[in-house]
Amino acid sequence: MSYRLKPLNQQTVVITGASSGIGLATARRAAREGAKVVLVARNEDALREAAEDIEAAGGQAAWCAVDIADSAWPEKVGKVADDRFGGFDSWVNNAAASLYARLDEVTEEEHRRVFDVGYFGTVAGSLYAAKRLRERSGGALINTGSVLSERAVGVQGVYSAMKHAVKGFTDALRVELQEEDAGVSVTLIKPNGIDTPYPEHARNKMDRPASVPPVIYDPELAAKAICFACEHPRRELLVGGQGLLLTKAGNLFPGLTDLIMQNFMMEDGQSSDTPPEPGAEDNLFEPRKDGRVRSNQDNFVRKSSLALEAQMHPAVAIATGMGTIAAAGLIGALARSRRA
Repeated sequence: MSYRLKPLNQQTVVITGASSGIGLATARRAAREGAKVVLVARNEDALREAAEDIEAAGGQAAWCAVDIADSAWPEKVGKVADDRFGGFDSWVNNAAASLYARLDEVTEEEHRRVFDVGYFGTVAGSLYAAKRLRERSGGALINTGSVLSERAVGVQGVYSAMKHAVKGFTDALRVELQEEDAGVSVTLIKPNGIDTPYPEHARNKMDRPASVPPVIYDPELAAKAICFACEHPRRELLVGGQGLLLTKAGNLFPGLTDLIMQNFMMEDGQSSDTPPEPGAEDNLFEPRKDGRVRSNQDNFVRKSSLALEAQMHPAVAIATGMGTIAAAGLIGALARSRRA
């Protein structure tokens, strides 16, 4: 399969969920690297401010305020991209909604809302983008999954199920587009816990403010992975070494991983003493105060991920690993020679 992906500074990139968190970080990073960006979310004021900030910094940005649960949203966004920039080259489905609650506490309406935004919104955006990118002789489609696409966690069961569905859909669509030789690269981004306003925006039925359990990573790492995928075909990119370990552990030792989840990843492991910023709480059905990339919690945040770098640059990682092994062997040989 051959893909013709342009350098990022020659692209127009559509990004959903762009009013905060990973989406906003990605829009800013792509614009800094020279891409034209189309920001998509519900919060019109936050989108306008973000686009104005990008343009004030020398970038090019447009915005489109839509509810991703509305099945007609992709056409509205496509029209903005066409009118402002003549189309798009990469499309990033990043929008999601969530809640912290045990499954028997979740109403059917809440359950459906999480899927309407995170899954059916991704499906509608993906199918529209794939059709348009075929017409443009290729491009990149990037869907944001999660480490929870691989390993479900209690208290976020509905979100975990939705991200499992996103992964299944993305994998199937990739196969179909490859079989057609459509020239559309399909990448699933799977972030570990990221320091975004996600726990503030999620509906919370716990007794304490919600949080993301550690290890927590910088949103810029997820943005870096997404921008990389706009230029380089990758099947998946997992952001954060802890997520990689959790995924492998769940595959090899599912029972033991369940036990760890039960003891360390329930309400106590996903709660905080820091309440949401006023006006930001619970955007499940309505947009709330927005515009921040990072959370309001005092977290220790990892700024780098060797696991991500190895996935983006496997040849360098292999060479570095071989070099490390060779150096260790040389040191060992010298030590033995000295002893002799």
